[in-house]
Amino acid sequence: MTEPVYAGKRIALLTQHGKEAVIAPVLDAALGCRVERVSGFDTDTLGTFTRDIPRAGHQLEAARRKARIGMELSGLPLGLASEGAFGPDPVAGLFPWNVELLLFIDDERGMEVTGRAQRATRNTHLLTDDWEAAARFARKAGFPEHHLVVRPQAEDDPRIEKGLDSWTAFEAAFHQGREQAANGRVFLENDVRAHAHPTRREVIRLAAEELAAKLDSCCPVCGTPGFWIMERLTGLPCADCGAPTREVRATVHGCLKCGHRDTREQVDAEHADPGRCDYCNP
Repeated sequence: MTEPVYAGKRIALLTQHGKEAVIAPVLDAALGCRVERVSGFDTDTLGTFTRDIPRAGHQLEAARRKARIGMELSGLPLGLASEGAFGPDPVAGLFPWNVELLLFIDDERGMEVTGRAQRATRNTHLLTDDWEAAARFARKAGFPEHHLVVRPQAEDDPRIEKGLDSWTAFEAAFHQGREQAANGRVFLENDVRAHAHPTRREVIRLAAEELAAKLDSCCPVCGTPGFWIMERLTGLPCADCGAPTREVRATVHGCLKCGHRDTREQVDAEHADPGRCDYCNP
């Protein structure tokens, strides 16, 4: 059996919020590598979820910046960075949603590979002057396993208490915030930093699993890792009328280096459900 490409390799991971505890076990076990946490840089200076420091650029750009800093600090040619994003769910727009991106940079081969995962999450907020309402909010937000952020006055007030993980600390921060606020109200929200948010850590783990699968898949022509789906071809025939549907009939795997492509027909479904057919079910 061929040894994994990254067996024995050291990979830099810049993080200060405990992401190595989620990412390293997945990649180390799958690839035989050694993911190493890099410290010495405050990643909060690149942007915070509490909006006191805005993130520059989009999700991939932010991850690339982190990975590059970690590689520079460690002197390693292989680097990792994780970057999360939060917003409404992409279907109905009604539920909080978490998208996690894990970027791997290989300067030895001159390539980047990403792993992604997304799902519903805990990311809610409340502005209130009532402790009982605050306590109900906290329970709904998954507290204390999911930590909370408290600030007086409004969502953009710079006086922030992060990482609250006990009822004693939360109640004290609430009453202090209410005393500080000119309007007597306190803004509460989930702390979505990775070490403070178990639901987000699970999404990061799923992104790491996808990345590990990609890096363990090598091009059959040149052997470069990251041989993965580049395109999905629709046209799976309807089970009733045989007309092509918008369902996927094949995937196109591609190499990041030599450009080799491999079209793979669907093996788990030869026909589409008529309910997905524009002719049978217009």
